[in-house]
Amino acid sequence: MDRTTLKQALLDERLSAYARLRGGYPIPLAGATYWLILAFLGSRITGETWAIAAFVGGGAIFPLAVLYAKLLKNDFMRDESAIGGILPPIFIGMLLFWPSAVAALWTAPDLTPLILAIGMSIHWPMIGWTYARTLLFSAHAVVRAAVVFAVWMLVPERQFVAIPLFVAAIYFITVAVILIDSDMVRRRLEKAT
Repeated sequence: MDRTTLKQALLDERLSAYARLRGGYPIPLAGATYWLILAFLGSRITGETWAIAAFVGGGAIFPLAVLYAKLLKNDFMRDESAIGGILPPIFIGMLLFWPSAVAALWTAPDLTPLILAIGMSIHWPMIGWTYARTLLFSAHAVVRAAVVFAVWMLVPERQFVAIPLFVAAIYFITVAVILIDSDMVRRRLEKAT
């Protein structure tokens, strides 16, 4: 197979997975839920307790995504793609921000929401690549980083509520865009066959 054919086959595989899985939207839906809960907690508990809850609660995102996938009949876990092997290194790369988050908790707890909000989005551009939607998924990460930094700078006294609320809102908007876009891709692929 020549390089051009291989590149086209890979693109076809990525787009097919995106359309089939609707962009994996149960995962960002779980992320939105996580951040909404953190916004609620931010209005009720101290910043240090919030950070610990955020650290522990982060482990619930994936199981919640699996639950949403089952409820919404989008079982991304059973899907097999030729590029699925890239996911572990993508998530390992994202998880490398955690020492910074823990260090912030120990030395500058007010940095924790900012580091979490940005750090937990580091994998978005690469996930976007797996779906041949790098721009869309990168936009989520870039907008999220810019917005949470602005919130952190402009309303530091409300950051444990405001940052999670903005992140959740960005997630919900992204889910809507993914659903619309993946449906358009699905229709385009169906027309091509």
